[in-house]
Amino acid sequence: MVTTPQQPSTHPVYVIGGGPGGLAVAASLRERGVRAVVLEKSDAVGASWRTHYDRLRLHTTRRLSGLPGLRIPRAFGRWVARADMVRYLEKYAEKHELEVVTGVEVFRVERAGAEWVLHATGGRRLTGRAVVVATGYNHTPHLPEWPGLDGYEGELGHACGYRNPGPYKGRDVLVVGAGNTGAEIAADLAEGGAGRVRLAVRTVPHLVRRTTLGWPAQRSGILIRRLPAGLVDRLGALVARFATPDLTAYGLPRPDTGLATRQRAGAIPVQDVGLIDAVRSGKVEVVAAVDAFEGGKVLLADGTRIAPDAVIAATGYRRALEPLLGHLDGVLDGHGRPVAHGARCPREAPGLHFTGFTNPISGMFRELALDAERIARRIARSDRRAGRG
Repeated sequence: MVTTPQQPSTHPVYVIGGGPGGLAVAASLRERGVRAVVLEKSDAVGASWRTHYDRLRLHTTRRLSGLPGLRIPRAFGRWVARADMVRYLEKYAEKHELEVVTGVEVFRVERAGAEWVLHATGGRRLTGRAVVVATGYNHTPHLPEWPGLDGYEGELGHACGYRNPGPYKGRDVLVVGAGNTGAEIAADLAEGGAGRVRLAVRTVPHLVRRTTLGWPAQRSGILIRRLPAGLVDRLGALVARFATPDLTAYGLPRPDTGLATRQRAGAIPVQDVGLIDAVRSGKVEVVAAVDAFEGGKVLLADGTRIAPDAVIAATGYRRALEPLLGHLDGVLDGHGRPVAHGARCPREAPGLHFTGFTNPISGMFRELALDAERIARRIARSDRRAGRG
């Protein structure tokens, strides 16, 4: 009996998501001679950046936020604006001649022997020798299941729909959630002419200056990232006493949980881009967390009932990976997060990689760039072993 050797797979590597993470992986693979096809459900790369609020700028420096193979132009400034980031991502895909297919959404990924089958729009069944999931940390807007929400008669929207303060001039607005998005939207509304701005806070955030004496907070994040949490907590508390004012009198006491301890539980510090001044001047009022909705009113945790003209829920996003991958054993944890990240694959799913599903204190874009190189090296090495390179 003669056995015919199995030919190495010629199928491409599929990258799901045309945001910065997906583009960085595709460019790093192409640099190593590996064909990568980016599948993007919208009609252009960088879709999420196109829909963010107008005021948004990177909270990380231009120099530490470039993706592999292309620096962010110096003309974009130290803190890159949303529109400039879109331009950069477009240029990135063009410069690296990336193979991007838009208008294709992947609904399900299945293992097929040593390969992967992707089920996508239009009845497509795409076969790849590896898959990189880069659908993003902030994928699907999340609204808490507040009692009475279904019957709320007022105006309620998620922060994903906020663009600028124009529609809220002269109005009473409640922003729910004191993460980076909620803090920045509240400051934007206060500066943009809203009649009254309240910020509902459940967990007091760590507030950090974007820069202190010219030193960006991101560089500190890089330096302390690998230090023990207890040590970082103590250092963070010391720096906070000198760098940020005590806002206890305004309803924002210093957190009782350390900076690193909080971050490793998934909550990164809030960079101040106007909130501190807005709170101290009374332009943003800090109120208790939202507990429920009653008719046209909002019930706060301290028993107060308020009736704002509009509510903006800056209550985060879900990764929403369960429909795509939830049927695969050993890929997602109990919270729907990937069990492996970057170059590492889940033990039961070799060839499946994830990027962009952590929110490091050292900066998301920097992490995406590092992930891209690691993933590309791993896939290229696997190709060489399989006789494809």
